[in-house]
Amino acid sequence: MPYWVSVLLIVLVIYIAISIALYYLQDYLLFRPEKLPDNFLFSYENQQIKEYNLKTKDGAKINGLRFFPKGESKGVVIYLKGNSKSIKGWGKFAVDFTRHGYNVLMVDYRGFGKSTGKRSQNAIKQDLQLVYDKVKAQTSEEHIILYGRSLGSGFATKLASMNNPKMLILDAPYYSLTKVTKRYAPFMPLSLLIKYPLPTYKWLRYVTCPIHIIHGTNDKLIPFKTSIKLSQVNPEFTKLHTVIGGGHKNLNNFESYHAMLEDILTSEQKEINLEGTSINVNHGSKSTKKKA
Repeated sequence: MPYWVSVLLIVLVIYIAISIALYYLQDYLLFRPEKLPDNFLFSYENQQIKEYNLKTKDGAKINGLRFFPKGESKGVVIYLKGNSKSIKGWGKFAVDFTRHGYNVLMVDYRGFGKSTGKRSQNAIKQDLQLVYDKVKAQTSEEHIILYGRSLGSGFATKLASMNNPKMLILDAPYYSLTKVTKRYAPFMPLSLLIKYPLPTYKWLRYVTCPIHIIHGTNDKLIPFKTSIKLSQVNPEFTKLHTVIGGGHKNLNNFESYHAMLEDILTSEQKEINLEGTSINVNHGSKSTKKKA
C-alpha cells in the first residue's frame, strides 16, 4: 500500500473518531448544569418567591421559581436562562424585572437544578410550551413577555413563533447553535452531528410581536455582528439595542443595559406617523423641474 494511502486512511479514521466523539459528547460540551437536591431551599434577599414543579407527558419534572413584584403586577416575564448552572444562581437577575412591576418565571431545563428527564432539543421545546400554556391559563398573552438569554434565546424565539406574547427580548442571541459551534470546529460536519441546531434565524421569521435584541459590542463568545444579522431577518418587528463595551456575561454591569431594559418594559409600542418626513426623499437626486 502506498505511503500516502496509509496516511489518508489514518487521517480518515481520526476524523471519523472525532466526529463520533463530538456526537456523543456534545451534551457535556454544550450544557454545564448544576444539580440540586430535592430538599434544596431557594432563598433571595428582598425577593418573594414560590416554587413550582410541572410533570411532563414522559414523566419528567420541570422545576421553576416565580418571583413577585412588590406592587400590582403588570404581567409575567418568562426568563429562559443560559447553558450553565441552575436557577439558584440565575434568580438574582429577576430583580431587573420585578422592580418594573413584572412577575418573573424561571425554569431549569432537564438535568439542571431539580429538573429531571432525558434532554433533547424537542423535549425542551415541549417542556417550555407546557410552561407557557400554564402561564397563559392564568395571564392573557398580551401581558406575557419572553426573555431569552444566550442559549435561552433560541428557545424563547421558538416559543414566540408558536404563540402570541406581548414581546420577545433576546439577550446575546445566536444565529443558530450550529453557527456558534462551527467557530470552534470549522472542519467538522456539524450540520449532521449536532443534536441541538437551534436555528433562531428560522424561527424569528414567524414572530409577529415586537422583538428587542440586546447585545454587547465586546461579546467574544457570540459576536455582536450576529445580532446585526438577526435584526435583518424580521426587520418590521425588530429593534436592536447596543451595549457599548458589553461582553457576553456582564451586560447587567452596564448602566446602559438597565436604561434599555427600562425603556423596553415601560414604553408602549407606538406606530410612527411618517407623513411629512423625509422617508421618500432621495438625497442628492437631480431636480426634475423643467426650465421655463
